[in-house]
This record gives sequence, C-alpha cells and structure tokens, in this order.
Amino acid sequence: MYAIIETGGKQYKVQEGDVLFIEKLNAGEGESVTFDRVVAVSKGEGLVAGAPLVEGASVSAKVEKHGKGQKLVVFKYKPKKNYHKKQGHRQPYTKVVIEKIEA
Repeated sequence: MYAIIETGGKQYKVQEGDVLFIEKLNAGEGESVTFDRVVAVSKGEGLVAGAPLVEGASVSAKVEKHGKGQKLVVFKYKPKKNYHKKQGHRQPYTKVVIEKIEA
C-alpha cells in the first residue's frame, strides 16, 4: 500500500517505513505530524485518486530531525561591467519517517 502526499509544494510517493527529506515543518524532533493532503492511495484492489484530494485519507509520520542541505553557490556576473556577486544558500529540511497510511 502506498500513498501520494503533497507537502511544501511538492508531491511524494510514500509507503510505511519510508524516510523522507521534505521542506522544513514547524514541529519539534520526536513529534508526530499528519499529512491530510493525500492526492492518491493505492490499496489491494486498485488506485483511489482524489479530485483533487482523497476524502478521509491521511498519512502520519514522525519527525526525526531538522537540518540544512548542502551549500549551493549562486554566482551573478555581468561581463565587461566589473560586476560579480557570490552567494551561498543552504535549504532547511525536515527528516520524517512514515508510520501509518489511513484511507
């Protein structure tokens, strides 16, 4: 059984026990979170797709930790104008473990 959830503007295909790195959530480490924006759920008899969401479906997960991704270098440059700007960015993330899919 798997589900497709939507969080942080992205969609993820999840199963029980999966580990995900998603956009940062406002939940402490060790807390349980519930994703109620479920786009589709696959059961034994087939796929149930929502229009746009599946009614009554939810996915519960446990927050393991928060962190920052690898540094990306943003370099802006204009030739012949003596302009260059170097910047770095590290995107924050939340690591979650999927515990249960309810549909």
